[in-house]
Parts: sequence; structure tokens; C-alpha cells
Amino acid sequence: MSLSGSCLCGTVRYRVDDEFVYALICHCSQCRRATGSAFKPFGGIQKEKLALIAGEDAVMRYGGEIAHDVHCAKCGSLLYSWFRDSPYVHVTYGTLVDEPRLKPTAHIYVGSKASWDEIQDNLPQHQQLPGP
Repeated sequence: MSLSGSCLCGTVRYRVDDEFVYALICHCSQCRRATGSAFKPFGGIQKEKLALIAGEDAVMRYGGEIAHDVHCAKCGSLLYSWFRDSPYVHVTYGTLVDEPRLKPTAHIYVGSKASWDEIQDNLPQHQQLPGP
């Protein structure tokens, strides 16, 4: 099964397999700034399982070869992120039109979360990214 996703204005659309390997909620300062929110819920999936289906010419990449975020250049929506030599991309759950089967399983980087952000669920909380 595949899921649809889109930026706010609908210019950039994507399709991703509903086969996320992990799903987390990140509270780091970079994710807060990129989203304008207290956290970024995302799902990790192999790069080849994500495909842009519209608006490829409207994609803006922020960052470099080591790590970058992919946004819509028209509305600014953060669609996904890619880090280092990882085989995975981090698809922002907020841009999914369809609901993924895998729900977030933990909060990460809670040591740098905003002081006013109060986590209200019972998911595990990690100071950093948990190891394998």
C-alpha cells in the first residue's frame, strides 16, 4: 500500500510506501525551527520508497550533501529530510494525506525541547537518538 503526501499549497506531491521502518517525534532545536512547531513527527523509510509525483521543479533543498531538508519553494512546507549516508529519508508525518500504519514510538532529543513544551503521552523519551 502506498500513501499520498503534499505540501500546504499542493504544488509538490509525493507517494511513499506504507512501510516505515521507524517513526519518532523529534524535539531538537533544528526540527523546531524547520517546522515552526514544538516538534517534528516523522517516519523513516528507504529513499527508493519515496517518489515525487508532482512539482519536482518547485522543490527547494536546504542544506548540503551531508544533510538536507526538502521543502516546497512556493509555500515552504518541509516534506522530508535526509542525513549523512543514511539509506533512509525522514518523511514529515504532517504532510501525509493518508494515515500511516506505523505511529510514532518515542520522543527524541527531549533534552533540548522547548521549555514550554509539555509531553502529554506515555511514549518513551530519549535525550538523544537511541542507538540500535
